[in-house]
Amino acid sequence: MTVTLNHTIVPAVDHRAAARFFADVMGLPILPPAGRDGHFAPVRVNDQLTLDFISVPAPEGHHLAFDVDPDTFDAILTRLRDGGVPYGNDPRTPDNGRVDHPLCARGLFFRDDSGNLYEVMSPA
Repeated sequence: MTVTLNHTIVPAVDHRAAARFFADVMGLPILPPAGRDGHFAPVRVNDQLTLDFISVPAPEGHHLAFDVDPDTFDAILTRLRDGGVPYGNDPRTPDNGRVDHPLCARGLFFRDDSGNLYEVMSPA
């Protein structure tokens, strides 16, 4: 059997707000609440993976990286710019407004209010 990541938990101050922010930037669907008492706000990333946001008192940010095609990258960049969300090409300065990523043709980092660092990489 092939090993496939099914979901990962993303800590947040407000799980619904964090899920909405991520889904809006990435252009992804939010699923109905899940888990006991609906304590997860899942976002469908692809056919195999959801990010399940959960509220915690003091979240420690995670780093989540995504490969995307050039058109998807352009759409994400547009949504970041239109939303006034800072982004940058370096995890230490995710607000420098650059997309010249050291590991791919174009890439960027952005943070949510809970300190999660998202990385988006495109081959062109």
